[in-house]
Amino acid sequence: MQTILSVGIDALAYGMVLFVISIGLSVTMGLMRVVNLAHGAFAMIGGYIASYAAQSLGLGYALAILVAVAGTVVIALPLERLLYRRLYDAPELTQVLMTIGITFCVIGIANYVFGPTLKTIPLPEPLRGPVDLGFRSIAAHKLFAIACGLAVALALWYLIEKTGFGIKLRASVDNAAMAASLGVRTTIVYAVSFAIAVGLAAFGGIVGAELLPIEPYYALRYMVTFLVVVCVGGAGSIPGALLACLVLGLVDTAGRYLLPEYGEFFFYLAVIAIVCVFPRGLMGRRA
Repeated sequence: MQTILSVGIDALAYGMVLFVISIGLSVTMGLMRVVNLAHGAFAMIGGYIASYAAQSLGLGYALAILVAVAGTVVIALPLERLLYRRLYDAPELTQVLMTIGITFCVIGIANYVFGPTLKTIPLPEPLRGPVDLGFRSIAAHKLFAIACGLAVALALWYLIEKTGFGIKLRASVDNAAMAASLGVRTTIVYAVSFAIAVGLAAFGGIVGAELLPIEPYYALRYMVTFLVVVCVGGAGSIPGALLACLVLGLVDTAGRYLLPEYGEFFFYLAVIAIVCVFPRGLMGRRA
């Protein structure tokens, strides 16, 4: 029973971290229709800035998160203006090549500036120890990751489905020319959407640093994982991405607990099985 509870909590925490990082990629791929393989690089940038802010500048955890998310968005917006904006109508192969190039540039800069060592983000005292739930104790940072994932899911769903900005975004995706003729400033809508996606990536990279450590090759190490989550859940689907993260997090965690010698075998086996049954993802929209 204890093993089942441990697997369940660890899977939920891991799945929520994946969700917070990957949902931004789901937005750019499903709504903005950009295959942004540099998404993990922005999560890595957020982690590096937070580590520097906390350890070198002495900022608290919450303030380090704010500084890191804002700093990552500030770095990303010129890239959106100068590079990504040229990719919105480009073929998928062009998008893949460009964003992989950005990933390698970020990796090179990170190695040069910060060195090849692992970076840590000190947790505040309330998140360091375990929390006693009565029937068992659970690491506080895992509960924090779960709460962050739920909060992001609800906030993003409300933003896209229930606000005027969400209407403008969906209109710009369906028919940019018509939306522009009706007064929607599509370039601003895309820039804001990109900033939100990048900010979520940075936030997820910080919150999940205890489970997905920040190091120079972070962007490459987890690139496929983030992309797989989006494909399994269905690009642009918030509930689909959440469900995919929970399912894949459970499969991966259970496999590592019970049969660690198989590594990620069960994770990718589950991916293949789901994609065979649901080619558009668990909750993907029809083209």
